[in-house]
Amino acid sequence: MKMTGGPASMNIKLALIIADATIAFGTLFYTQNLVGRLQQREKDIVQLYASSLEYGASVETINSDFTFVFQNIIARIDFPIILTDQNDKVNYTGAGKGYKNIEYDQKLSDQKLKILLQEKVIELSKQHVPILVKIPDGQVIQKIYYGDSDIIRRLRFYPYLQILFALVFLIIAYTSFSYVKKSEQRNIWVGMSKETAHQLGTPISSLMGWNEMLKMSYSNQDKVLDISDEIGSDLMRLSKITKRFSKIGSKPELIDENPYEIIVSVINYFQRRLPQLGKNVLISIEGDEKQKVKLNVELFEWVIENLIKNALDAIDSKKGQITFKVERINNKIEIDISDNGKGIEHNRRKDIFRPGYSTKRRGWGLGLSLSKRIIEDYHNGKIFVKQSIINAGTTFKIILNTSENIT
Repeated sequence: MKMTGGPASMNIKLALIIADATIAFGTLFYTQNLVGRLQQREKDIVQLYASSLEYGASVETINSDFTFVFQNIIARIDFPIILTDQNDKVNYTGAGKGYKNIEYDQKLSDQKLKILLQEKVIELSKQHVPILVKIPDGQVIQKIYYGDSDIIRRLRFYPYLQILFALVFLIIAYTSFSYVKKSEQRNIWVGMSKETAHQLGTPISSLMGWNEMLKMSYSNQDKVLDISDEIGSDLMRLSKITKRFSKIGSKPELIDENPYEIIVSVINYFQRRLPQLGKNVLISIEGDEKQKVKLNVELFEWVIENLIKNALDAIDSKKGQITFKVERINNKIEIDISDNGKGIEHNRRKDIFRPGYSTKRRGWGLGLSLSKRIIEDYHNGKIFVKQSIINAGTTFKIILNTSENIT
């Protein structure tokens, strides 16, 4: 059985990295595109401002209507802007003073304010090429220096924060995945060890019992022969257990088999050994005895044994009942396994097939998980809890394709 992370584990990790990188760089591209559009919008506003100045310079008189338009254009500006003459000297006084959204101490003297604004002109010139204000003959009379608004400055840093968050998420997800994977592998190793011990426990206990009976019955030849047959059955079971574990992790060979007969053979094995297990349980079977199904005998027997053991563990009453019902329905073979045990809570019905989950004090939660894998992965069938009533019993259902329904 292959227990390492394998290609699937690496694929999941690679998918996490690719998804994380896609989100990060997608965000970066989208944000930069948005920043570019906002910058173009602000440039268009500055250009409109420049056009207004050019219009004002081309008329002989600036009337109040123009002043109204001019003030409304300026009112739309929410980013740093400085108006200078053709020699980059700031116009810092007057009704239409040549700067807006420049942070400075209101207590500064005019001289210090001039120095500050000239320094800002140099700073803004590094951000954007100034917009030129020209008169009709093409002569530059003013320049408009502008910078980025607060929202653009924030958006510039946003994608890098997003990438940082994505990297943190990737590290946490990768570390968590690795931890869960390693924890799962440890649980499976422990479970497999216990499952092996459990599988070997029944035939070994039987062999020990048969050995004691041989000692007491050595003079009774018929009894000795009967015990010898049972020892042979247990030895064959040990051989089957070895084959079962060798098949887990590899594709098993499926051939036409009669599930009814296989179930009968497993029932007979358990029925002879139930007294030794301290259980007064009747195991019976009914239904269609002739249908064929593509099966691997060793693995299918393992499923039936796990279901019987699960039912035996669930039965607390002195007289227990486990019933198998085999029938054909619409090109499917359906097998119901019912018991009169303690039942399963409704919200736990899916958990019982999860590796490591068990309601038993000394359980290891691998039997039903292996059964599910054998039926669904290896035999392309289904296994699930059909119904369960607390303190009344549980019915499992197995659905398999008939031999003629296999493509």
